[in-house]
Parts: sequence; C-alpha cells; structure tokens
Amino acid sequence: MTDTIDAPAAVKPINHWIDGGAFAGESGRTGPVYNPATGVQSGAVDFASVEEIDRAVQAAKRALPEWRSMSLAKRAELFFRIRELFHAEREELAKFLTAEHGKVLSDAMGEVTRGLEVIEFCCGLPHLLKGEMTEQASTSVDVYSIRQPLGVVAGITPFNFPAMVPMWMWGPALACGNTFVLKPSEKDPSASVYTAQLLKEAGVPDGVFNVVHGDKVAVDALLEHDDVSAISFVGSTPIARYIHERASANGKRVQALGGAKNHAIVMPDADLDFTANHLTAAGYGSAGQRCMAISVAVAVGDAADELVEKLRAKAVAIKVGPGLEPDSEMGPVVTGAARDRIVDYIGRGEGDVVVDGREIDIEGDGFWVGPTLIDNVTTDMSVYTDEIFGPVLGVVRVDTLDEAIELINRNPFANGVAIFTGSGQAARLFQRKIQVGMIGVNVPIPVPMAFYSFGGWKQSLFGDHHIHGPEGIRFYTRAKVVTTRWPESLDAAHMHFPTAT
Repeated sequence: MTDTIDAPAAVKPINHWIDGGAFAGESGRTGPVYNPATGVQSGAVDFASVEEIDRAVQAAKRALPEWRSMSLAKRAELFFRIRELFHAEREELAKFLTAEHGKVLSDAMGEVTRGLEVIEFCCGLPHLLKGEMTEQASTSVDVYSIRQPLGVVAGITPFNFPAMVPMWMWGPALACGNTFVLKPSEKDPSASVYTAQLLKEAGVPDGVFNVVHGDKVAVDALLEHDDVSAISFVGSTPIARYIHERASANGKRVQALGGAKNHAIVMPDADLDFTANHLTAAGYGSAGQRCMAISVAVAVGDAADELVEKLRAKAVAIKVGPGLEPDSEMGPVVTGAARDRIVDYIGRGEGDVVVDGREIDIEGDGFWVGPTLIDNVTTDMSVYTDEIFGPVLGVVRVDTLDEAIELINRNPFANGVAIFTGSGQAARLFQRKIQVGMIGVNVPIPVPMAFYSFGGWKQSLFGDHHIHGPEGIRFYTRAKVVTTRWPESLDAAHMHFPTAT
C-alpha cells in the first residue's frame, strides 16, 4: 500500500473516470507521477479504495444491459467513429506517453498506431461475432452456436505501453458487448483518462468505459469483486502468476501476460549491417522498456566478433535525450527506482561491458541510463536470468544453431524470439524447434498484426487465451449452442439418450 503524498502545488491532480465523468478520489491516498526527462513530479494520481472500485464496477454493471443490446450494426458504426477520433488525436495522445513514460514522440506515435490497428480490427465486429449453424443435424433438428458477452470485465495494464495495451483489451471487450473497468499503471495514468474522454466524445454511453487508478488495493478489489467476470493483465511474471491464481480462485476468466527475456539468434550468414541496425532498435528503443525488446543476442560461430563491434558502434551513436526533442532517439527510463535497478545490474561485474550506460551525462535530474552492451554473457549470470527491463543488450556466444535453440528452449520465459539468417533451411528448422509463442525471421520484434493474436508460452503467459485478434474475441465472449425442433404434431418422447437420427 502506498502512503499519501503531499504533492507540490504545481502538479496536476489525476482523477478517476467513472460513469462518464471525472471522479475525484475520496480515499485520501495519492501517488506521484513524474516527467522522467526532468525527474520533476508533474502529477498526483488518486488511489482508489475498495468502495471506489465498487462504484466503477456498479456503473459498468448498470450500463451493461443497454450496451449489450445495441445492434451490431450500430456498435460497428460507433467503432468507426472511435477509430476516426483516435486517429485524429493520435499525436495528442502520444504526447501524454512522452510526458509520463519518457519514450520519444516518434516511438509514442508508433505505439498509438499499433493500438489503432486493434480498433480497426474490431470495426469488423459483425463478422467477428458470427456464429455457426448446422441444418438438419438430426431429423427436423437444427443446431446453431452464438457467442455472447461476459458482462463487466476489467483490465490491469503496465506502464510501458499506456495507450496500446489498454486498446488491446478495451477494444475487443467493448466490441463484444462487455462493459469495462481499466486500472492503468499509476506511473503514467493520464493517457487512460484522455482515452475515456475520447470515447465519451465518440458517443460511448456513460458507464461503458471506466478508469480507476491505484495500487494493490485497487487490483485486489477487482480480483475479488463478484460482478467482475474476467480479468486481463499485462506485467511481470510474479504478478501475472498472482493475478491468474487469485482471479481464477474467485471464478473469473483470466488472461495474464507475464515477463520476457527475448533472444535473437544471429547466424554467420546473416547480413550483419542489417542485423546490427535492427538489434540496436529492438534492444534500445523505448529505453528497452518493452516486453518484446531483444535483451539477448545469441551469436553463432564466426558471427560474434564482427557483430559485437557493429553493435558497439551503433550503441554509442544513439542520441539520448528528452522525448519531445526531434533528434532524440532514446528517452529516459520511467522512474528513478527503475534507473537505480538497471544501473545495479550493469555494475555487477558480469560479462564484459563494452558500452556502459552509466557513463551518460545529461544535464538535470532525469532518469537517464544510456545504451549498454555486455559481451560474453553466460546463462548463470543475473544479467541473463533476470528481466532487467532497460537498455541493456547482452551477447551470448555459441558454436551452432542447435546449441542456440537448446539454450533458448531452456529459458523459462517464452514471449518473443528472432533469427537473423540468409538460410531458409536454418529459419525453417528454427521455427519448428523453438518453444516460444511469437517468432521473427529477420524481424526482431515480431508483434503480430491485429488480425492475429499476441501471447507467449511458459512463464510469459498464464491462462488459455492470448490477447487481441481472434483469441481476444473468444476471451471476451462465451459460447452457447442452441438445438431447435419445430414439430408439426406431437412426437413421442423416448427414454434413451438422444442421438443424431
């Protein structure tokens, strides 16, 4: 539980959004929101009490009957308006991300664009929600299936994608006829409030979409609330496991996406200039604060020495600076605590530090860590085993592709993985043998398009459903099968089990 803070007078209050309007917190607890580029507190976000979580859930429950009864044609029309409004306001939304997360504006714009792809996918909701029918399954009997919304559902989202990941949740959830309660990260909450304002402007009825801020008190209240039917979560593996276990124990449907340690195999036949460019972007983009960031390059055989030199040259050339400066390529990390944790890993003396992000010198008190490259990493080092979630790229050296595949398959995380090669045979062997949920061939961050689903394996996912795409539609609906017969006269009933005759 976070204690109440005395916010400086200049900071803005960040309230909840309940039943179509801003709702000032009554719990007496708030949390600080910082501008990571300056280290200065910019906001004070309300932390919800159990009673305030219930207020949001009850608003969603009241809005549910009318929302789920809206025709698919009208709901689709509304989604097209949502898409157009978010597209028009995408830069304004992206500026919230830069101000509170720290990522550079071009990266923030890319995040909003990838979120909009899911909204565009949901505009096809009349097709996505179609059922199936079998005529004359038995004599004079027809069978058909339909999918219906779950009810009130909740999303608990991470700091690293404060616009995109919520879109991955509320987009399919609302399209399917559910109402939604969002608990965004308390580190960068303003994008979620702006989202609520845009949805209201687009015409989403009051109570259909609600935002509640907070810490573990708010999370546990959602996990335990009798009127919440499903929980979606993205975050670290320990919390994902906790969310899955606790929500499941309370009878809720759960998708909980956990941590990652994404590898990229680099074969000797790879184009190393191309590879170094893309590994640099994948390792250091958004200061490494992506669940799909590449944090381990597995250099096979003769590729290692030249690859490390090219990665070194790329890393030292990255322009690090505030996200709104047009020439900045990488911004700060999200909090001072995150910076201190990352710096601690770099200083543990593991491997050979080729580029040291601790040496960066930027004026002011921002949360800065520069690109870091560590060579000769081994699998027993903490810089390999732990999810650092910062701009730290490690290089592990192996002799063969089989050795690289075996190394990756031993890792408990299995979110995304890539291979850089010019060999179709090597790529095919890799994609068949690797035990990871999302695979890229010469693509370092293989985030699927919206019409596929996103999700890892092993300790990167708890639950049966991946997020967005077809599996997102299935997660936010439940199936009914209807068997019908319209007899012309009274038929004799039989005591035996019914069969298809």
